[in-house]
Amino acid sequence: MPENILKQVLSVPVYDVAKETPLEKACLISQKVRNNVLLKREDLQPVFSFKLRGAYNRLLQLSDAEKQQGVVAASAGNHAQGVALAAQKMGIQSTIFMPVTTPSIKVKSVKALGGKVILVGDAFDEAAQAAMAYSAENSATFIPPYDDEAVIAGQGTIALELFRQTKHLDIIFVPVGGGGLIAGIASVVKQVSPQTRVIGVEPEDAACMTEALKANERIILDSVGLFADGVAVKQVGEIPFRIAKTCVDEMITVKTDEICAAVKDIFEDTRAIAEPAGALALAGMKKFVAEKSVSDLNIAVIVSGANMNFDRLKHIAERTDIGEKTEALFAVTIDEAPGSFKRFCELLGARRSITEFNYRYSNVNKAVVFVGIKTEGGLAEKDKLVQSLEEANLAFVDMSDNEVAKLHLRYMVGGRAQGVSNELLYRFQFPERPGALLQFLSHMSNEWNISLFHYRNHGAAYGRVLVGVQVEQKEQLNFENYLNNLGYPFVSEQDNEGYQLFLRSD
Repeated sequence: MPENILKQVLSVPVYDVAKETPLEKACLISQKVRNNVLLKREDLQPVFSFKLRGAYNRLLQLSDAEKQQGVVAASAGNHAQGVALAAQKMGIQSTIFMPVTTPSIKVKSVKALGGKVILVGDAFDEAAQAAMAYSAENSATFIPPYDDEAVIAGQGTIALELFRQTKHLDIIFVPVGGGGLIAGIASVVKQVSPQTRVIGVEPEDAACMTEALKANERIILDSVGLFADGVAVKQVGEIPFRIAKTCVDEMITVKTDEICAAVKDIFEDTRAIAEPAGALALAGMKKFVAEKSVSDLNIAVIVSGANMNFDRLKHIAERTDIGEKTEALFAVTIDEAPGSFKRFCELLGARRSITEFNYRYSNVNKAVVFVGIKTEGGLAEKDKLVQSLEEANLAFVDMSDNEVAKLHLRYMVGGRAQGVSNELLYRFQFPERPGALLQFLSHMSNEWNISLFHYRNHGAAYGRVLVGVQVEQKEQLNFENYLNNLGYPFVSEQDNEGYQLFLRSD
């Protein structure tokens, strides 16, 4: 299989539409991680993503009769634009199915490239099903995003460029969604430079390749996180999985905050803004280097794309400091007495910057404050801060990795409610479309009362919502059935420490 991919890669005329992207030294990142880090700038492609390479190579395989019938694809963004541009260059009609929740910037881009856009469903799976049905009914060729040899070979041209642009690479870090990109790159690398390691990177909440390699079979994730929407895939492709088993050296998973920090790193070195999936490989590289304590290596990192709504930047900026370990969040219990705030701030020290301080009176004896503190010295500085709190005999909880705290609690006003009984707390992902909230409410029984609701727009296809609902014991089964039939991903946060400290009714 890798041999077939390499043969195709050597003859693919991708440069009819794509371009050879630069391999740039990231000076600031290199200095920070003590390695020679080179960024492969696929975000500079005409459609701001590597996807154009594979889409064009797949369209080249079409017969004249197939070209006349047109092509169809399903995508929430990058693949859609790649197919649309490749089809436009070849004079082929393209029809692209996209979820209703797709950001308008991506829909407009596909239309501008000559693609006919049909919006269907809230998620990619629904759009894909509609695209397959359209393909069968209209004899239009379906162009898969990653599970296809021609697509994989198109992406593999990146590897040939890497070896033309630099003499020696120790490691190449590649973002992984469905697996087409890493399959193409690894197929070439392991035949041209077998000593070069290929390491794939996935978000912790969308690690379909990582789990498949562990199980030695393709598994389907129950759900996937949507922050890095370009790699939000439940099951890795069949062909990419077969190639990965023999050609990929290692997989790494990273957190949302680490991806946000990588977006900032790329910006500071290049003044370009990568989308979350585009910065994924860099986040993995930083984690690998820190954990393995390696230095003085030549490392290539694939910056895979830059298709992102401007609105998302506020969310990324908010999470970056935690991802870089330069901010810590704590819930700290202090005496409810005059001078307590002052003594607490004195304990923190005059040289420590407070990023936020949230408090509301709730008890005559004790006060629980939510505080954000700059830790410029990273984890070492945070450890000193923890030691200071312990020495002062202050009860505290580290909230730095608490999703409820980072997504909701730090932006909420008020405090503990009085007299709220039988309250259940859940965190939901709502599709960002008109009617989503109404759908949630219209199926709720009048026996249940919403006691808490918090939502912030993050410029993504899905909104994050925190909901408290009063449900009597006799209604528990009905409420569970309602949740399971709702169709929105959810997580129970009943035992979340942030809820217990700041929101739960006394």
